[in-house]
Amino acid sequence: MKLHFEPNLDYQLQAIEAVCDLFRGQEISRTEFTVTKSTASGEFLPGMESSLGIGNRLTLLDDELLKNLGDIQLRNGLPHPARLLQVTLP
Repeated sequence: MKLHFEPNLDYQLQAIEAVCDLFRGQEISRTEFTVTKSTASGEFLPGMESSLGIGNRLTLLDDELLKNLGDIQLRNGLPHPARLLQVTLP
């Protein structure tokens, strides 16, 4: 899937701003790691490393995320959440 953004559409700029504002206060805590491929038995294959990955550990507390989310929703005329929903991925 390919996403295409127009640089001057207000609703796209507002969406980008909302996502960035959700993480307001997040410190940059970059770590580098190598992604490797392994066989079905769990053995790593030499020479099968791909490029470096970059991770950013989330340091914001749930209360900080909730406040940021509430500020975004208030700005957009949406009801403020009472709490964050916990999502468990399979």
